[in-house]
Amino acid sequence: MNVFELRERLISDYSSYIRSFIRIRDERVGALVTSCLDQGRLWPDPLIQLNPSFQYAGTIDDLVAEGVLHSECTRIFRAGKDKGEGKPLRLYQHQADAIRRARAGRNYVLTTGTGSGKSLAYIVPIVDHVLRHGSGRGIQAIVVYPMNALANSQFGELQKFLQLGYPDGKGPVTFARYTGQERDEERNAIVAKPPDILLTNYLMLELILNRVYEKQLVKAAQGLRFLVLDELHTYRGRQGADVALLVRRAREFFGATHLQVVGTSATLAGPGTYDQQQAEVAEVASVLFGDEVAPSDVIGETLQRSTPEEYAVDDASPLIPSIMSLHRVRGQKPLLLRG
Repeated sequence: MNVFELRERLISDYSSYIRSFIRIRDERVGALVTSCLDQGRLWPDPLIQLNPSFQYAGTIDDLVAEGVLHSECTRIFRAGKDKGEGKPLRLYQHQADAIRRARAGRNYVLTTGTGSGKSLAYIVPIVDHVLRHGSGRGIQAIVVYPMNALANSQFGELQKFLQLGYPDGKGPVTFARYTGQERDEERNAIVAKPPDILLTNYLMLELILNRVYEKQLVKAAQGLRFLVLDELHTYRGRQGADVALLVRRAREFFGATHLQVVGTSATLAGPGTYDQQQAEVAEVASVLFGDEVAPSDVIGETLQRSTPEEYAVDDASPLIPSIMSLHRVRGQKPLLLRG
């Protein structure tokens, strides 16, 4: 199958569909609309991109040996646990950087690409915090997703790490998904016995703060330590303002005087140098969270060269960005657009 020919067929069919219900009497307006359609304004050009190779930075076991993580993390975070005992989980550089910042009590934003394991960059610190302070002391972390599908995916990952390998699947850290898709009895059980980690969406978090029925959850989250907003780029314009106010209300309702905020996104990008991008993302995140996120705590990806050094293209070459130079760029991600 030729993917480009397939694209052309799809675009042709879609173009015919769009044009079929456009009837413009004014000739000048009609000509302008037709010109825009001919130029492909409603569909992007084909995109070809590299599958990046992220640089590794040791394992979970290495951080445990350094004292950065609780010793039980060695047992929890292992690769291949579904097939047996598994092996030490390797970390990318940006994951290790995020874990160290979390251990230092800093707010941070992760702006690495799709498939870079951003969720581990906040799940590992959250689990470590619960292990150090004890489970069953109420909700210690809330992770907010823009869509239930993302919450469902993360729920499956937590099951793999926090239940596999433990008797009866009961690990040392509890978690639950609290969205509009759970049955009443499931939500009643969560309210009656709140978990250490709560996965939800921003609409449900709003309801938790307002409904009398969920007052027990608000009480259980007093002194909340972590608040994570996944997919930060979705919170812009009016929705971004709503979520920014929600974060401030949550901080007040939960009495979270020592709250750590974390954000992630694969599509925070923009022009300028890497330092300029860090500063812009930090500014936007600080406004959204209502708390300072330093530019140095905006964590980009570190890529590993996949080609020999001798084939590198000079930065002055008109072919930049080229395949070689892409391996030297750290964190070139789009900035959050504010509307």
